[in-house]
Amino acid sequence: MTEEPVSNTVSQSWQRPLQPPAEIPQRVDVVIIGGGIVGVSTAWFLAKRGLKVALCEKGHIAGEQSGRNWGWVRQQGRDPREMPMIVEALKIWRRFEAETGEDVGFHQAGCLFAAREQRDLERFETWLPVAKEFGLDTRMLDATELGKLVQGAGNRWLGGIHTPGDGYAEPHKASAAIARTASRLGTSILTACAVRGVETEAGRVSAVVTEHGTIKTGMVLCAAGAWTSMFCRSLGITVPQLRVRGTVARTAAAEPLLETALFDARLGIRRRQDGGYTVAHGSILDHGITPSTLRFAFKFMPALMQEIKVVRLRLGRDFMDELSMPRRWPLDQVSPFEDNRVLDPAPSPRVLKEIRKNLDQTFPQLAGIGIVESWAGMVETSPDVVPIIGEEEALPGFFVATGFSGHGFGIGPGAGKAIADLLTNEDNRIDLTPFRRSRFFDGSKIRPQRSV
Repeated sequence: MTEEPVSNTVSQSWQRPLQPPAEIPQRVDVVIIGGGIVGVSTAWFLAKRGLKVALCEKGHIAGEQSGRNWGWVRQQGRDPREMPMIVEALKIWRRFEAETGEDVGFHQAGCLFAAREQRDLERFETWLPVAKEFGLDTRMLDATELGKLVQGAGNRWLGGIHTPGDGYAEPHKASAAIARTASRLGTSILTACAVRGVETEAGRVSAVVTEHGTIKTGMVLCAAGAWTSMFCRSLGITVPQLRVRGTVARTAAAEPLLETALFDARLGIRRRQDGGYTVAHGSILDHGITPSTLRFAFKFMPALMQEIKVVRLRLGRDFMDELSMPRRWPLDQVSPFEDNRVLDPAPSPRVLKEIRKNLDQTFPQLAGIGIVESWAGMVETSPDVVPIIGEEEALPGFFVATGFSGHGFGIGPGAGKAIADLLTNEDNRIDLTPFRRSRFFDGSKIRPQRSV
């Protein structure tokens, strides 16, 4: 069962009634756990190769972070390890509508990082060798050139870095559209269908147990976003992962002051397909301390020190909620994934106030434009802010794809293609070795990327 397109009300992606499957397949080649952008993209590329796939989502397609993010599809500023996947992803985004007939709101309008201080300009400039290596159209802009791209800004930026080949799409449309495309190719899209666990035979994956029954399979991909670490822990696999809350808002339709996606230290903003703007704070990382924070503190310390000025730590309900979660559960009983179908954090009132203030100061013409909707999502992040992708040596046939750290939406189709190649043992032009989970346990130095 697939979900129909939604209106411009973003929250309809996760507030609609659940749609459980009428039936589930008895056997498939691959089961994918998680209906976010990475899961549905992988399902689509596997289906294009002729594999029989079942995608199991405990709630809605893109009901969590894949439907709640900024919508940016950018190469600019990425860790070099991610570059092959995002370059491939952009090729897919650009041709997706023509190939499938599905509207995802993709618009190639560029990505602009603007500098308020000289040190920001210097930091942007250090990324130019990466852009050159991958043949991007990135260049530095002075204040005059930047002003031509952004009309009527109240800021006086010193300059910035711009990549015209980047773009953005609509998160509340994209994953559902990809899921429908995969469904038309034979993929079973099973919403309201939580996976409780995995069965094995002779040390290999042999089936998954869902709330609606068992599906026989020889391969499982866990692309469960913020739930991945918890699910893997129940299998005895340690995935270092923490959650960061992101607060986002959208405005009513307004005059077109900019087409490019714009980021600076106080604001992230892009034009929406409906004529409004998606807006967020430029530099707030909101993390509720949990037992996982303490368990993985040493591994996350380099990232924390790098972002110490923008991290906001809080101790509250998140800690007790995780503490009360079981480590394992009987597979014939209701699992924690059925108890919490949609991870739906409340947006931060404090951050919303700062977004409003920063938007009005940056674009005085928008001061009278109302914020018509706000929401929050839980971003799953890894210690080096780069994905974790690969097969688990201790459990052959079980693969993990997580830790996209807020970069998953844009990179999703490219990651899905690369993961499909991995699962089918096809010639993969994208080296996934840098994303192996073992890098956090084999003595490799943890090199965190910037948070943007």
